[in-house]
Amino acid sequence: MIDQQKSTLNRKICIAPMLDWSDRHCRYFHRLLSKHVVLYTEMVTTGALINGDVQRHLGFSPPEHPLALQLGGSSGSDLALCSKMAEDYGYDEVNLNVGCPSDRVQNGRFGACLMAEPDLVAECIAAMQEAVNIPVTVKSRIGIDDQDSYEELVNFISKVAEGGCLTFILHARKAWLSGLSPKQNRDVPPLRYDVVQQIKQDFPHLEIIINGGITSLAQSIALMQSVDGVMIGREAYYNPYLLTEVDRLIYLQETPVKTREEVVFTLLPYIQEQLASGVRLHGITRHILGLFHGVQGARAWRRHLSTYAAKAGADENVVLQALELVQG
Repeated sequence: MIDQQKSTLNRKICIAPMLDWSDRHCRYFHRLLSKHVVLYTEMVTTGALINGDVQRHLGFSPPEHPLALQLGGSSGSDLALCSKMAEDYGYDEVNLNVGCPSDRVQNGRFGACLMAEPDLVAECIAAMQEAVNIPVTVKSRIGIDDQDSYEELVNFISKVAEGGCLTFILHARKAWLSGLSPKQNRDVPPLRYDVVQQIKQDFPHLEIIINGGITSLAQSIALMQSVDGVMIGREAYYNPYLLTEVDRLIYLQETPVKTREEVVFTLLPYIQEQLASGVRLHGITRHILGLFHGVQGARAWRRHLSTYAAKAGADENVVLQALELVQG
């Protein structure tokens, strides 16, 4: 049993922090599908929090719990300050991004490039741990550029664990910091689940969550034979209905599974509330385009929402009309 200092989160299934995707509307929708999956925000930089609109970046709806904030940064003091903000807002975890390979992230000296500076990451984690009483975790790759040997990964994990990190979310691909786009870095470097599985064997006292290329709950269950949990990324966005089986299959809860239609009707009050506060319908419906993935009428559902939800004055009736196209 892992010594979960500061933690009561069950991270068997997590939904990855995805830039421009994992906003509060997406998370609210995902929570309707599973009560227990751990949700993550998209990455928020320390600079955006310290110098920007804190409520816009940190605001969320209470039903989104359990919820983690992912931070980007490399200053221990700034990360500590932002971690405290997250705790004060009610987040259940703070996660440090050490995996994003984009140029913008590198120029800010955070993301995957920090894998080359394990001592700095350890210092940041220690400062964050000191500031809060919620778990502080790390999401990283298994290597960067030519620094991709198993020994280098072990060195990174060892030093960051000494800083107080007990939970590592490992994207089972290395990252190329030059020559590949962020999109290519999600697909081109080969998946090495074996590397993550070996890390769990070598660090049995740490919680190791595997990420990358996971597309089904059957695959997740198989992977959990050798690691502590699974983080699902794009599949949860493109085929979100798979999350309706998580509570029953993974968390062994006897919760009834909502039909897709029931999910839509459960979401309608939230849509009405958000529209009344000035949110555009498209900002919500872009996250539910994949709800009928694999079902007859899915294309009509997507087309109707994509065409009409962005129009001025669009309201929940657009969603009901799209639902009729699927049901018809």
